[in-house]
Amino acid sequence: AVLLLHGSGPLDRDGNTRKVRVNLGRPLAAALAAEGLAVLRYDRRGAGATPGAWRASGFTDNHKDAAAALRALAEHPAVRPDAVGVIGHSEGALHAMSLAARRGVGAVVLLAGYARPGEEALRWQARSILRGMPAPVRLLRRPLGALGNRALARIKRTRTDVARIAGIPVNARWTRENLAHDTRDDLIAIHAPVLAVTGDKDLQVDPADLDEMRRLVPGGAEIHRIPDLTHILRRDPGHHTLRSYGRLLRDPVDPDLLDLITTWLARQLDATSGQTRAEERTLPS
Repeated sequence: AVLLLHGSGPLDRDGNTRKVRVNLGRPLAAALAAEGLAVLRYDRRGAGATPGAWRASGFTDNHKDAAAALRALAEHPAVRPDAVGVIGHSEGALHAMSLAARRGVGAVVLLAGYARPGEEALRWQARSILRGMPAPVRLLRRPLGALGNRALARIKRTRTDVARIAGIPVNARWTRENLAHDTRDDLIAIHAPVLAVTGDKDLQVDPADLDEMRRLVPGGAEIHRIPDLTHILRRDPGHHTLRSYGRLLRDPVDPDLLDLITTWLARQLDATSGQTRAEERTLPS
């Protein structure tokens, strides 16, 4: 069985908000089910059928929810607790790293994750997105950067769950906790097999971090930097910017990516179960 963890924001079990519909959950669950793997996916706090206020939820709250979901999955009577994997996309990849580092999982798939402190990742993302903006906006790089630095400093000084930045409510606690989180601490503690995938046209995380993931994971990681793949798991052969998302989201998740994930997970979790059964046979009676 596999736990699926989506990205940031008020996402439902399919990875969707009302305005942005990534639609990852359903096709991935169907592909995994075809390989004999059950999937647990859930609505974030304040989304879908889950009560709560997502802006008041911290990064650590999201991790606690993921850990509770993993325990529930492993304890399900129809699931082998020794053959449970985790898939995380974007923010979900960060929580997948933490779960794999601290709890027994059979395999972990990291989609568009990063290997660095959260603040450094956020600053890389801002520079990357700015490069795709129209020329008049790029000319304002310095004043926009100064504005962003002031907003970031203000959020760091907050002590509330929610703060208003330029009149817009921001999940301040989530941001503070995410900025302080360093995924490298988790990567060096993962002893399960790791598949890490990032598209070479990802605007939100640095694809070069794949090499760092492979270096940090004690047993190494299988990494794939997929040509033309974007952060939203669709391929874009043209000039890719943040404005391309609306067009790309009309297409399904990249089918080759789904094949890669399902084939790899089925192999890893089957090997895990087989090893455990062999150990059970060798135990003295």
